[in-house]
Amino acid sequence: MEDDRPVPLDEYPVHQVPLSMKHVATGDRNAYDRCIFHLFDHTGHALLILGLGVYPNTGVIDAYATLRIGDTLHAVRASDALGDDRMDLSVGPLRITVDEPLRRLRLECAADPDDPASLSCDLTWAADFPALWEPHHMQRRGPRLTLEGRRFVQAGRPHGVIRAGGEEITVAPGEWTATRDRSWGVRPIPGEERGLLEEEFATEGFHWIWCPVRFDDRFLMVITQEDADGYRTLNDATLVRPGLRDRQLGWPRTDITYRPGTRHPEHALIHLTDPGDPKPLELGVEILASLPLAVGAGYPPADDWQHGTWRGRDWTDRRVYDLSDPAAHPLAAYGVIDHAARFTLDGRTGYGIFEHGSFGRHDPSGFTGFDSVAP
Repeated sequence: MEDDRPVPLDEYPVHQVPLSMKHVATGDRNAYDRCIFHLFDHTGHALLILGLGVYPNTGVIDAYATLRIGDTLHAVRASDALGDDRMDLSVGPLRITVDEPLRRLRLECAADPDDPASLSCDLTWAADFPALWEPHHMQRRGPRLTLEGRRFVQAGRPHGVIRAGGEEITVAPGEWTATRDRSWGVRPIPGEERGLLEEEFATEGFHWIWCPVRFDDRFLMVITQEDADGYRTLNDATLVRPGLRDRQLGWPRTDITYRPGTRHPEHALIHLTDPGDPKPLELGVEILASLPLAVGAGYPPADDWQHGTWRGRDWTDRRVYDLSDPAAHPLAAYGVIDHAARFTLDGRTGYGIFEHGSFGRHDPSGFTGFDSVAP
């Protein structure tokens, strides 16, 4: 059968199981392999998030780019049937090109030929630090494994140009910071009936911090995930310094100041522990710009498009959202929000992403349920 023929990637000695590289080792429909890039200027004027994913067992490839300038969010989303060439990272107007693995990538979004004010970009993402593995990530709902992911994170600098709404933005390395995350494994995508386990093991609360920070001479990664009662299911704080052994900074504790009446952080303090230095180590966080992943970028609980869903061949959608109008994004507060931020650590100033999601009950923060907010 034609569908059983080898694909181009089968030419390379990269196989992990006795299958074509067209197939993954699991039959789980939720198998995925994707990336996300964050690029922002140090004043908080612009925050661009761009990503691409493949879903081998549903036959879907999709990608997105979202740009926040002021209260306007420009979004481009595209989806198509997954082809045989897994080294072709393009769908619709969006393309990622790996110029040099783990060091330099090109990110492109073509403009809508019928709308010169539409979002477009042509950017080079260049790494400043080696890629860092994140902790192996697993989640279960009762006895069922619902998420298992392998991830790495990296920080660098971008350069190029972004255009949107009649504005042309020059992206310069010294004035912008870029981070990225690569992950693959099994992760829930829409369309599956979760049945009895969903009912008997309902989520009471979820509290998440994912925080890659680039300083001139070092890179810091902090991750915490907690259940409703504060039980920590994921924890990491690693400092990367070129030429030196990576340093583990203990069990992060975070104090977050939220905007009154919301769960939107305005600033935070992350307490870290350096075993070789007895003095307190504190990572200060000042929010510059925020972009909810549920608006335009396809992350749950988005109600207009989510990753891995079949939209037919050659589907492209462009939208502009008004983030000053809560009615335009009523579910955003129940999803993860990526905040471009300025950080301080031991006399140094750096820039990175403070990704935060807190919904449902979280006893350490004083949140009692899904409708609970900061006083």
